[in-house]
Amino acid sequence: MNNKVIAADSKNIEIVRLLQNNPRMSIAELARKIGMSNPAAKERVLRLEKSGLIAGYRLEIDPKAFGHAITAFVRIRPLPGRLPKIAALAQSIPEVVECHRITGEDCFILKVHLPEIASLDQVLDRFLVHGQTITSIVQSSPVSPRSPPLPKASARSSAKRS
Repeated sequence: MNNKVIAADSKNIEIVRLLQNNPRMSIAELARKIGMSNPAAKERVLRLEKSGLIAGYRLEIDPKAFGHAITAFVRIRPLPGRLPKIAALAQSIPEVVECHRITGEDCFILKVHLPEIASLDQVLDRFLVHGQTITSIVQSSPVSPRSPPLPKASARSSAKRS
């Protein structure tokens, strides 16, 4: 069964929606909420994990609670031949919590968490030998990280499963 078929199933969408809201939900509670037996619900979750539609479960922490009061986005335009070095360097710096290869004049955008603004120089200096950087400091985050919207369950896929 391909991922599009698995993702289109209304029960699977319901499972993902429930786990999105509470990833620590027990199989028993999940089964009760979707109207299935525990083994059937567990099998569905395992199938969603195996297919990659559920890519994992993670703990979100507040960077400020651990002394990282500054969040910044750094765009990097590599010098010729330095593209792989920037990706490798980003992977090796713990303050870099995200690194994306992007289109446009810049090739990378990084998200970094820092204890203070003075620490920004230490991170940027490591990248400046490989290219130009442009940095934006985050003032506020009105939208917290979230998953993409889930498809609406179609009446047809619900009818097939009944």
